[in-house]
Amino acid sequence: MKNKYLIPFILVTVLFFLWGFAHNLNPILIPHLKKACELTDFQSALIDSSFFVAYFVMAIPAGIVMKKYGYKNGIIIGLLLFAAGAFLFIPSANTRVYSFFLASLFIIASGLTFLETAANPYITVLGDAEGASQRLNLAQSFNGLAATIAPKIGGIFILSGVTINEATKSTMSVSEINSLLDQEASTVKIPYLIIGIVVLLVAVMLYFSNLPEVEDNEHSIDLGTKNASITKHSHLIWGVIAQFFYVGAQVCVSSFFIRYLQQTSGFNEKDAANYLAIALLGFMVGRFVGTFLMKYIQAQHLLTIYAIINVMLLTLVVLYGGMFSLYALIGVEFFMSIMFPTIFALSVKSLGADTKLGSSLVIMSIVGGAIFPLIMGKISDSNGIQIAYSVPLVCFFVVFYFGWKGYKVKNIN
Repeated sequence: MKNKYLIPFILVTVLFFLWGFAHNLNPILIPHLKKACELTDFQSALIDSSFFVAYFVMAIPAGIVMKKYGYKNGIIIGLLLFAAGAFLFIPSANTRVYSFFLASLFIIASGLTFLETAANPYITVLGDAEGASQRLNLAQSFNGLAATIAPKIGGIFILSGVTINEATKSTMSVSEINSLLDQEASTVKIPYLIIGIVVLLVAVMLYFSNLPEVEDNEHSIDLGTKNASITKHSHLIWGVIAQFFYVGAQVCVSSFFIRYLQQTSGFNEKDAANYLAIALLGFMVGRFVGTFLMKYIQAQHLLTIYAIINVMLLTLVVLYGGMFSLYALIGVEFFMSIMFPTIFALSVKSLGADTKLGSSLVIMSIVGGAIFPLIMGKISDSNGIQIAYSVPLVCFFVVFYFGWKGYKVKNIN
């Protein structure tokens, strides 16, 4: 990496940590708000849906803003939206209205859409084209660090460990039940207030920093499509499809992790959250291991290997419960680690001046995280959480195909 890009690389890598933290509080919010707002598994999956549908709605606007005003302004807009959504958790908790929580999450995710639309391609062009996947995986490793910390902190400060079921309610008056539920909901206020303040501080730092605008066409390859539609790039189309299924799989695996342990092994929510933190530690370690392995194994080959391993591990999760499946799920987190940045880098490779728009399309595909958890929640309500894990299992077959053939750079005639 050129020395002139070192400071910008560090500053943008901080963003990876911030949105990784926000993303990985969702698996804590799902069981927490399920309890506080008295939801089904399907209803609780709307937490992911409201979050990830923002990527679909806001990705193109974010790309347009970035193309017109540059990466730095797009990043600052994203941070301001992120902070606003975090602060709105306070009135949401005060009212305990589920739709208010969903709206707050949508605003947070709208901000993250700007951050990811800017930061992912920005990292890929901060240096030579050959090292793009490796650089992006390194930056995403700090996303993995946040993923490890977030459920641990959320488990301590948000989850109470109190079980509220019909048997518990039968011994209490209506006012006592409401008071207990209000108390449960209120635990999100301080953590999200702190998040909002930190994000605002980062926005101020970036505003006064010298973040250079990098020309995307530094890494372009002339494919004879200067005036063609961006959809002529077959590897981009397959990348969008693969990212759609991958993000759906990732969100399903992590978001229902606590519910899986509760239903199949009898864990309480705090202990299950601790195991989730361990699993996401594996995710972080996997990022660093993957970055190292890419020195010796081409990114697409490593992606293919990891995808088929996850298919096998999730087959075990569907067939078996208990501690055996817990270890399999931890393994799935490890082998998911390189997938998002690798799919992203391979998808926007050689797009040149179309990189920002291509980035927006790949970010839009994150909407898979809004759709597949709903399918999984519906299956869980009717057939149990164990069978529901067949949803991410199927998704990894698509990732496998992208790493095997779909990544190849060519044009559709």
